[in-house]
Amino acid sequence: MEIKSHPNLLVGIDHHDDSAVYKLSEDVAIVQSLDFFTPIVDDPFTFGQITAANALSDIYAMGARPITAMNIVAFPVDDLPNQILKDILKGGLDKINESGAVLAGGHSIKDDELKYGLSVTGVVHPEKMISNKGALPGDKLILTKALGTGIVATALKREIASEAEVDAMVASMIELNKAAAEAAVQFPIHAMTDVTGFGLVGHLLELLKASQVDATLDTAALPLLPGALHWASKNVVPGGLKANLKFYRPQLSVPSHISREMEMIAVDPQTSGGLLISCPAESAEALLQKLHESGVDAASIIGEITSTSLESRISLS
Repeated sequence: MEIKSHPNLLVGIDHHDDSAVYKLSEDVAIVQSLDFFTPIVDDPFTFGQITAANALSDIYAMGARPITAMNIVAFPVDDLPNQILKDILKGGLDKINESGAVLAGGHSIKDDELKYGLSVTGVVHPEKMISNKGALPGDKLILTKALGTGIVATALKREIASEAEVDAMVASMIELNKAAAEAAVQFPIHAMTDVTGFGLVGHLLELLKASQVDATLDTAALPLLPGALHWASKNVVPGGLKANLKFYRPQLSVPSHISREMEMIAVDPQTSGGLLISCPAESAEALLQKLHESGVDAASIIGEITSTSLESRISLS
């Protein structure tokens, strides 16, 4: 089946980017994305917050501003009380309001499995859009949130995570990438994406393939959620992590001194993860300082783009 192209479609499906971008005029392009999933925590309101923050992140990853959101709901009406759905939608609305967007409608269906998410539309100047294509050798890589949500969530499901570990995970997941994106667009960013289900390695590889470059990750610099390293050492990891590791291992170079735990954290599937930014080396420290001043405390320089390459490999150091 042929997928038609259009000169106004600035970003489509070619490079597995975070959102579609369509140019409406010389000054305005719309940015569109859609995301939903099953509950990751028990509290309905918190689940709604996490899901909305995750969906809005795709807009921020393009350097855009969200303007409208629409609910996507699948709900087992015969098995769960309506109050649960109300609380989920309240949680989602809380984050929509925080983003500055407006809730404009949605669609719901009866389903045996609960699912919730958003379809989000944003706007950006066509010449200020940031995609996952454009990283250059010498760029520094900045990550704006700590890693480990998949691992800690697995410990939570097994009822072995501490309260402090769960609280830190939830706080990270409900945090919008708004402040991080607003800080980033003040600098000459070459490429940007967000880190979600494919883990840091998977989403970095998409950026590398789109840009035709290689990268090195400094595992000692990776920001980690409390408990992530501990539970990885106990092999308390989600199935998605194991699938990611198997799929991406051929494109990973892992020296013998890198622990298996750090390798697992690098591929841990994230929910509502941070932004991954490729920026010129001369701007990296100033951007990092701006991120910290904006309240993005976990932001860290985690690696660099090393060379032009058609293989797009990642070396852990």
